[in-house]
Amino acid sequence: MLQSAAGNDDAVDDETAADSVYADVATDSAVRVSAAGNGDGVDDGDAADNDDGDGAACNDGATRNDGAARNDGATGKQEEGGASRKDGQARADEVYLLSSTSQAYSWLMKLLCDAGDAVLAPKPGYPLIESIARLECVEARFYQLRFDGSWFIDVPQIERMLAEDADRRIRAVIVINPNNPTGSYIKPAEREALVALCRRYGIAIIADEVFFDYPLEPFDGNRRLSGEPRMLTFALDGFSKTLAAPHAKVGWIRVSGPDDDVREACRRLDVIADDFLPMSEFVAREIPAMLHEAPRQLDAVGSRIRANLATLHRMLDGDDLGVVDVLRAEGGWNVLLRFPGVIDENDLVLAMIDASRTSGQPGYFFDMTSNGYLAISLLPEEELFARNVATVLDAVRQRLGIA
Repeated sequence: MLQSAAGNDDAVDDETAADSVYADVATDSAVRVSAAGNGDGVDDGDAADNDDGDGAACNDGATRNDGAARNDGATGKQEEGGASRKDGQARADEVYLLSSTSQAYSWLMKLLCDAGDAVLAPKPGYPLIESIARLECVEARFYQLRFDGSWFIDVPQIERMLAEDADRRIRAVIVINPNNPTGSYIKPAEREALVALCRRYGIAIIADEVFFDYPLEPFDGNRRLSGEPRMLTFALDGFSKTLAAPHAKVGWIRVSGPDDDVREACRRLDVIADDFLPMSEFVAREIPAMLHEAPRQLDAVGSRIRANLATLHRMLDGDDLGVVDVLRAEGGWNVLLRFPGVIDENDLVLAMIDASRTSGQPGYFFDMTSNGYLAISLLPEEELFARNVATVLDAVRQRLGIA
């Protein structure tokens, strides 16, 4: 039986089930927490101390003691080698199974943050991160992704935010590799800069890599942050994206980094995993079958989304109006369309729903910096996808008053 917590010595058979689960999938896709914390374990104090009375469950001490997962410079003392495995394999006790990456974010915020602490997250980006942070009484502060023919991280902005954090409340940098909705992978130079900054300021990296295995138009040199040895790193992945099956609610966290930091982070994460017990035996029993299915499903989905992206380029190139274009997406299965900013995003989406019961996600869902963006999925079957693109182009024409 596979359970959600690697912290129980008898919960997972390291020789059989756990190795089969982790070897193929978790090696490249899971990540761990950055905690070389102070204190000696779990504080028996108030588990749900709601300081501001807004109904959120502020966990000031339930799973950590006085900022249990704080990494106040400890990682700077470690050697470059860290806790990475020479063969790239993750150890079973460094991987945590849970229900979803959303739950993983929640666990890691419990681990790394006290109420009032902060995490850095990308914008544009997935809005759920801010909502989860609010539930954990953690502040989400945002750094920008910039577009100049392709997307890139504003690393100097992150450096400035860390330098100006006089109270040392920022506990982690979240990166999404590749990002949703921009589809941008973390470039090698960006990776090096982020690792250096996190080492300097003693904070963790949380890397969400659920879309990593869906390349579209990638640049050379992209690779996972999973297994990063120099900095306490938590990599997130899950079957709902690997299998393109939203109901396949199995996710995982892999912890990597310097040995002492990983050991302490795991010790504290074990407590959280044991307390929440998020995965049942019935779900765990299906994991080997899902692993077996993953390569075939990745190939099938990858072929479809790349074919649809080619169709999208052909249709946009052939559109005589020529006012809609697609921003370069390096990976994932969503793309951003850009249309004239004089058209209201909500108005466009409502027109598509009224005309053909087809929709997309307006750019403001992801905190785009200006009006005029629509996120669409590359997942539909080819014929339906082409009709969806035609619906967008027709709706744009109508909003511009062009017959």
